[in-house]
Amino acid sequence: MAVDLIVPLKRPSTGKSRLRGVLGHVGAEHVDDLAHPGDPARHTELVLALAYDTLHAAVSTPGVRRVLVVGSDPAALALLRELDVEVVGEPSGPGGTDGLNAALRAGERLLRAKDPDSVVGALQADLPALRPDELDTALTQAGGERAFVADRPGTGTTLLLSAPGAALRPRFGPGSARAHALTGATAITAPLPSLRGDVDTPGDLDHARLLGLGERTRAVLDRACSRS
Repeated sequence: MAVDLIVPLKRPSTGKSRLRGVLGHVGAEHVDDLAHPGDPARHTELVLALAYDTLHAAVSTPGVRRVLVVGSDPAALALLRELDVEVVGEPSGPGGTDGLNAALRAGERLLRAKDPDSVVGALQADLPALRPDELDTALTQAGGERAFVADRPGTGTTLLLSAPGAALRPRFGPGSARAHALTGATAITAPLPSLRGDVDTPGDLDHARLLGLGERTRAVLDRACSRS
């Protein structure tokens, strides 16, 4: 059964705060301790590149039918529409974790309006090394059950899938892997390094680079190297 994915995305200029300034340190021996906030335009470019490569892999996955981006600033995400994804604004309401889960529930309602019996999934927007075959493996292993993929440390969630026609019930936030397991979701056990490799810190970005970055993120980092 085909899957419809929701990808939540904060305003690129303010998202991924722990990566702020990383482009000024590309090519350095250590990038974990950032000494300055960096160029806001370059930071925005990096955040959009992470999302672009994630979405490119998602729309290239055979088992994925629709991809809906729910963003806090849809106008800032115009670049992503060239990937044939839908971009809508998130509902007004609480911010933070509550806002993220509310955005996912709003996206779920939009997708189910067209096909109430579909499988709906939530995919994080910061998987720049994502491989379509690994995402397809996760969809297959879920087997139509509500299931999730934990991140590399095993505490967060990079992908959550509903059962056909059933509620997604997102519990994103600190400790989301345990929260999803406690609400009955099955943990997908395949290795899937690119699907588990979300990028929140400079160290995560280094790990994703080892896995093999998507073209747009790699180009952004290459340009940063050429400027340094």
